[in-house]
Amino acid sequence: MKITRRTALAAAPAAVAGLLGAAPSPAAEAPKPRRTRLAVSTYSYWHFQGPKYPIDKVIETAARIGFDGVEVLHRQMEEETPAYLNRLKRLAFANGLDLVMLSIHQDFVSPKEEERRKHIDHTKHCIDLAQQMGIPAIRLNSGRWKTVKSFDELMKLKGDEPPLAGYTNDDAFAWCIDSIEQCLPAAEKAGVVLALENHWGLTTSVEGVLRIRKAIASPWLGVTLDCGNFPGEPYPQIERLASYATVVHAKTYHGGGVWYTLDLDYQRIAKILRAANFSGYVSLEMEGNEDASTAVPKSLEILRKAFG
Repeated sequence: MKITRRTALAAAPAAVAGLLGAAPSPAAEAPKPRRTRLAVSTYSYWHFQGPKYPIDKVIETAARIGFDGVEVLHRQMEEETPAYLNRLKRLAFANGLDLVMLSIHQDFVSPKEEERRKHIDHTKHCIDLAQQMGIPAIRLNSGRWKTVKSFDELMKLKGDEPPLAGYTNDDAFAWCIDSIEQCLPAAEKAGVVLALENHWGLTTSVEGVLRIRKAIASPWLGVTLDCGNFPGEPYPQIERLASYATVVHAKTYHGGGVWYTLDLDYQRIAKILRAANFSGYVSLEMEGNEDASTAVPKSLEILRKAFG
């Protein structure tokens, strides 16, 4: 065999590797753990009380104090014009932030088909808004019976609400599953994941969340795991949902909670999520009475220490 300069150069690395001991190929190396990205919900600055806190200002503040993304609360938006949506999108990009999720309110628990249709149409409308802003997911609720009229009373009951007379929870789950299935083609077309949250109502319990999630075999239905919305001991419930999570809501309660206060161990929660190979955003919902200007930075430090 004639040895040329080209063949000698090509053979040199293999020869050196043979002398020094071959290094493992990149394909054989274990994937390196990624830093968990942290977002803040605009809700952290406005708890449905008083004038709406401007989302533009949340984006600018989030960038300044070091978040990676912002979750937009739909009801906090000033308007829905293309100019406004594009302004938020441009502002986030200019500040190096992702718009992570559009958190919407809808309710599929009603025996009236026309009422469910109204909420299906609202969900599709919000899918369009998310697509316009380049947001890859929307927070989805299951809905609830509303037989307990006061939300404060519902919190005291830990979300345990009786059905309407003449109906059962099986009826409500069927309505919810059917309604979500009607929204999924629009979600897939727009490239927007529907992330079902454990948010009282049918999804108060882990069983309720999983009953809906497992009934719908679609990659466009995910889960928003809210660490502060579990009745009882949260950690076993977080473990059960962690492998399904698309986005995680991290609650903090500086100054005491608006509705209740929990002492959540985010070091422990981070360990649970790592064990489940969670790789999505952890989004802060600061739900305390302390002013957000001081409570949100404190919360960010807690999450940084826990998630690295």
